[in-house]
Amino acid sequence: MKQFSLLIIVVLISFSCKKEYQPRTIEKINIQEFKKDSTSIRTIKAIDKNHMIFAGSKGDISTTKDGGKTWKTINLKYQDSIIPHFRSIATNINGTFALSIGNPALLYKINNNNKQIVYTETHEKVFYDSMKFFSDGKHGIAVGDPTENCPSIILTSDGGNTWTKLPCEKLPAFEEGEAFFAASNTNIKVINSTVWIASGGTKARILKSSDFGQTWDVYNTPIIQGDGPQGIYSIDFYDENNGIAIGGNYAKPNDNCANKAITSDGGKTWTLIADNQNPNYKSCAQYVPDTNGKEVFAVGKTGVSFSNDGGHTWAKVSNDSYYTIQFVDKNTAWLSGHQKIGKLVLPSMKWTGFKIKKS
Repeated sequence: MKQFSLLIIVVLISFSCKKEYQPRTIEKINIQEFKKDSTSIRTIKAIDKNHMIFAGSKGDISTTKDGGKTWKTINLKYQDSIIPHFRSIATNINGTFALSIGNPALLYKINNNNKQIVYTETHEKVFYDSMKFFSDGKHGIAVGDPTENCPSIILTSDGGNTWTKLPCEKLPAFEEGEAFFAASNTNIKVINSTVWIASGGTKARILKSSDFGQTWDVYNTPIIQGDGPQGIYSIDFYDENNGIAIGGNYAKPNDNCANKAITSDGGKTWTLIADNQNPNYKSCAQYVPDTNGKEVFAVGKTGVSFSNDGGHTWAKVSNDSYYTIQFVDKNTAWLSGHQKIGKLVLPSMKWTGFKIKKS
């Protein structure tokens, strides 16, 4: 009986240890930098610690499979004269998809040596900002600034082979001057069949769909808004209820007023955090995987910041300027910036008895 009771105690202790994640304290990080001359890189797809893909501003799509030691690059040109400026990239089993900003919008599907344009759009106001595939690999979404009185949203349900633009009658109306930011390809977040999109400018709102983008709700946020460069630049969710939004004013990057907020009800309501405290303007915020929503990184042209309490307090851990960050596991992330790619490796932690020990 004593042995049985002891077993129960051990199981309960083990269970409680797993549930109560102890976040790391990080005061400084070192980022390995890979120079990429003549291209600005605002979108990446991190596959694992060795494999990542980026799309750049000069029609360039580049891949490494050995942790950055070597790179394979292709350069795309449309009708021999238009060099696509890419700020969105996504992958599924059918290949890599890269979407350009500006007129005309060009969405490429790339599989090995095959390069195919699967969607184009010509309009003086066309400007696509970000793109994601859902976990099923078949459904995908890309969003852009309004060409009418609603956001531009295109969808695919066949793995990216064909894309269709939603009509305005199926979408929330946008205020004059409300749009999206093509800053880091992270103003979209998808989990299962749910997608959240963050806007900025005259309004800073969250658009949400729970059916792969077919129907939509829209929610207000307290993030700074009202002017063109103000609003939400990035969102992330660590589950379907809890998420973070970050941004600020690109034109005043040192301001830290009303530029960070969290939600616990799936994006319906938002609460400001660390208001009038650092970090200031950031273009990307991402939860660290397997940290129970405690650890968050935010990057931008003002440096890199880290939170170990879900965004309530922050520490600046690097002065390095980056546009976006994407984790592949708890300890490894890829970053991109102006003429550079970065790789971040954090110290791992493991249990030794009841003490946490760095490995």
